[in-house]
Order: sequence, then C-alpha cells, then structure tokens
Amino acid sequence: MNDAIRPEHPVGTADAAALRAQMRHVYWIGGGSGAGKSTIARCIAARHELRLYATDDVMSDHASRSRPEDSPLLSEFKAMDMDERWVQRSPETMLETFHWFQGEGFNLIVDDLLRLPKEPGVIAEGFRLLPYLVKPLVAAPRQAVWLLPTPDFRRAALDSRGSTWDIASKTSDPDRALRNLLERDRLFTERIYEQATLLQLRIIEVDTTIAEEDLAERVTAAFGL
Repeated sequence: MNDAIRPEHPVGTADAAALRAQMRHVYWIGGGSGAGKSTIARCIAARHELRLYATDDVMSDHASRSRPEDSPLLSEFKAMDMDERWVQRSPETMLETFHWFQGEGFNLIVDDLLRLPKEPGVIAEGFRLLPYLVKPLVAAPRQAVWLLPTPDFRRAALDSRGSTWDIASKTSDPDRALRNLLERDRLFTERIYEQATLLQLRIIEVDTTIAEEDLAERVTAAFGL
C-alpha cells in the first residue's frame, strides 16, 4: 500500500495491541461524506442501547485542543480565508491537505473513547474514522464497517442537508466552490474504498435504491448484533 493511501499511523504497534484489548466494546462506522453514517449509527445505537460517539460533534473541541506541531495541516487551514480553502485550490490539493482526511486529531478520538464507560458498548461514527487508523484498534473484523455513497446518493444527501452549500455560499464563487467540494468528497470516497479494500475491511456501497431501514439492517448484520 503506498503512502498516499496509508500515511504513517499515529499509534505505535505495541500501543495498538494494548488498545485493541481496551476497545473490544467499540463498533466503528466510517465512510464518505453524505453516506448516512450518523443516521444509521443513531438508529443502531437506539435499538441496541449502545452509546453513540459522533466524531463530527467533537471537531471544534479537537481543533481547539490540537497543538500546531501535531496538526500542521489544521494550522494551515485555520490561516486560510474561505476562497483560499474552497475556490483557489484544486480538489486534489484539498483532499491531500485537509487535516481530518490525513488523520490529524485521531489520537483525540481514541482518548475520548477510552474515557467512556465500557458498558454499554459504543458506536463511533464519522468520516474521520479512516480504515488504516481503525484497523489496528479492532480485535475482530465485525467491529468496523465503511459506508461508501455513490455520487448521486451523496449529492442528494448533501442537498437535503444544505451544509455543503452553506460553505460554498461564503466564498466569492459559490458554484466553483461547490464543484470543488463535491469532487474532493468523491476523491475521498475513492480513497476510503482503496484503503478498506487493501486492508480487507468491510465496505457497504450506498446508492439511491437502498432504503434507510435496509441499510441499518445490513450494518447491524455486519456487526453481528
């Protein structure tokens, strides 16, 4: 696996072995933007009385706790204006330099999870759960799954959510910013597919033909719940 697909892991091999034993109660749902991770995680957590840990909810907290020397890409991102972030750079550059896509702050996710009680179990969800970061921490393959949306599903999900357009509308060229964001997210989904496939991890493709209930059942079955 080349470095573009799997950068250096922030957790050492010995540490990972110890963490696996401490995180047997954690189920992981990662994947591309707009795949329905949050919705499916909430559904499964409610049905099986599991604790929910949404990585999107702690991004601001993690950004404030990150040190510049540990998160150089985050520091660069913070220094940019909206046009520099979303208009003036190519989607490829945006992909390679976006801090969360490169694993910055993942150690803070691990710290948060370790502080949670082991009972009941925990479902951790979010795009920040990159396959190469998660695999060393799972004791069994059934603990993790990645949801990969098709472009049509992603666009429909993001249109209904409105968050992507909210970002684009704050730039001087909203149409170009939106195109850049959508292409960056498409490339990110491809990257997740490559990582998960090479690491022999479970993936589920999400398209416009799959109902929410069916997707929840497939993820539940993948977890063996």
